[in-house]
Amino acid sequence: MASVTSTYARAFVDVVLDKRLDATKILQELHALGALLAEHRDLRRIWENPAIPAQQKRNLLDAIVAHEGISRPVRNFLAVLMDHRRVQFFERIIDSFQQELNQRLGFAEAEVTSARELNDAEKRALEAQVEKLTGKKVRARYSRDRSILGGAIIKVGSTIYDGSVLGQLHKIREQLAGS
Repeated sequence: MASVTSTYARAFVDVVLDKRLDATKILQELHALGALLAEHRDLRRIWENPAIPAQQKRNLLDAIVAHEGISRPVRNFLAVLMDHRRVQFFERIIDSFQQELNQRLGFAEAEVTSARELNDAEKRALEAQVEKLTGKKVRARYSRDRSILGGAIIKVGSTIYDGSVLGQLHKIREQLAGS
């Protein structure tokens, strides 16, 4: 399955980069379609059902594309997935697409958890520090968790940078317990 998702993701990244499409817009449209499929299980069942003629599926897709303002390349990509009976992998393909796109464009995804809402200047400073650490441009997603008391926890890939007060307290406890 991983090869299926990465094959389709890589192929679509090739299209996006070769045609110089707006990758951010394409990604937003893919996520919007993913949310639509998650919200409307009947739609997913129709697109996954091999007994329903392909033209009927495409007609439904075209109506949704027109209503939602989805671009032609994203429409065509979903049509290929329907034709090859890969709609069930759509969310995983989107994840692979995003990872492949980030890798090719030199971006790192960062998940930042802080005890309080960060202002724009703090976010820029934090992203600049992460860029220095990773050597890549950063796309950060922010969340709050008051239980960390202060500071921030930054996850980039499988690497976690824990600068939280709670994390520091745990380190002190481990040092004291080890003494």
